[in-house]
Amino acid sequence: MSNYAPLTVDISIIKEFVLDKRCTIIKNSEEEDHFVAELIEAIKKIDIKQLMDKDSLKLAVQEFTNKSDIIWHKHSKYIN
Repeated sequence: MSNYAPLTVDISIIKEFVLDKRCTIIKNSEEEDHFVAELIEAIKKIDIKQLMDKDSLKLAVQEFTNKSDIIWHKHSKYIN
């Protein structure tokens, strides 16, 4: 006799796709030049006069992050 109830644990293992490729931009390439030029333009377009509080800063950073991701994927190539 025991004072304990039996314990059953179900562990689900979900098959998940993991991307095994990375994106890169070749150093000193034309793609790198275009990437840097577009990134500089994106930085210049940040309106710092509108940064009055933490929320406006957070929005500006998020917008820049989104733009830099778009620029990165536009100029990078997948490698193994």
